[in-house]
Amino acid sequence: MAVTPGIRVGYALGSLTTGAFGTVPGLLLLPLLTDRLAVPAAVAGVLVLVPKAWDVAFNPVAGRISDRATDRRPFLLRGGLGLAVLFAVMFLPPVFGTPLGDGAWVAVSFLACATAYAFFQVPYVAMAAELTDDYHERTRLISWRVATLAIAILLCGAGAPLIRDSLGGYRVMALAVAALIALGTLGVYIGTAKAPVARVTPAGARLRDLLTAVRSSRPFRRLLTAFTIQAVGIGTLLAGVDYLSRVVLNDPGAQTPLFAAFVAPALLVMPLWQRVAHHWGKRRGYQLATVLFAASIAAVAFVPPMAVLVALVALTGIGYAGLQVFPMAMLPDIITAEEHRTNTTQAGLLSGIWTAGETLGLALGPGLFGLLLALGDYTPGGVVDQPASAHLAITLGFTVVPAVLALAALPFMSSKDDPR
Repeated sequence: MAVTPGIRVGYALGSLTTGAFGTVPGLLLLPLLTDRLAVPAAVAGVLVLVPKAWDVAFNPVAGRISDRATDRRPFLLRGGLGLAVLFAVMFLPPVFGTPLGDGAWVAVSFLACATAYAFFQVPYVAMAAELTDDYHERTRLISWRVATLAIAILLCGAGAPLIRDSLGGYRVMALAVAALIALGTLGVYIGTAKAPVARVTPAGARLRDLLTAVRSSRPFRRLLTAFTIQAVGIGTLLAGVDYLSRVVLNDPGAQTPLFAAFVAPALLVMPLWQRVAHHWGKRRGYQLATVLFAASIAAVAFVPPMAVLVALVALTGIGYAGLQVFPMAMLPDIITAEEHRTNTTQAGLLSGIWTAGETLGLALGPGLFGLLLALGDYTPGGVVDQPASAHLAITLGFTVVPAVLALAALPFMSSKDDPR
């Protein structure tokens, strides 16, 4: 079933919503808590982690609820617009004037955001299989979505800190990001209004079904483990960008070029990684990207001059692009093999588990970074002169920890039964 260019654009616009909410809290929520609201680092890490963990647990529930409807689009509209409002509310503090009260406000708001986001994300992901049953059309549909997602991540990752530091603080930044979330929501809702439904794909599953699917497929279990471990490392790295810029480099403005250097290569090197996959295989390409990512980010631990630092972060970004493209390219191979082996439809179920693993990994990253800050005696409240132990904790959290976690995933890529 053909999909018109207008519907492709409309569907892709939803990635403005997912990209914005997937990026900004991981970058700026921890600094808001520790430096603006003076919440202790370890507590702040937990406050950032718990709502995201809730998101993982609640996604199947949101899926089962949306499965009962004949049209998923109203869920997109309500979930997305609700997320936009709650996102702006989350960055309102200081409201109570105390670290405990304002930290609780942020945590409860973030939990509400995660709940609203589940009602947007789950139907949005399920729509890809429902808009068309044609293999090549679905590939084009996803390609437009991924390209829009990369643009959203780049805009939010580089632009949100710039707005915060130059145009009025966290509240103005939150309003700008909320507007982008609302734009993406209205775009996908209006843009897919005339889209046909090729088939209905269940988006929810019971816990027993999820556990059975993971246990029954060794290749999927190993790839998911590798991807989730690396997601923790990437989440830790992203949480550290703001702290590295302000505390270690003593240059808050460095955050924007560092993030741009990290994400921009993903828009440029996809053809390179596709050639690697063609000549060497997906698994070997995944291993190569992992080593490049780990070596490049580990070298940043020496805190070289800014030009060299940006170059190393750009190399890390090239590796990061491979860490995204290769497992995502291997996943359909495994799903197809599992469907042939079990003679059942597995795409929706395994894709949902995959999304949950990524969400959990990216949530654990900021939590881990908050723990490192606490171990390094980081002083909350925006104190400029941090102890040497805090500098060390920030540097290690941004460099060595992501490198170690990336390399820790290598054993899960070496099995002969993984797709090549």
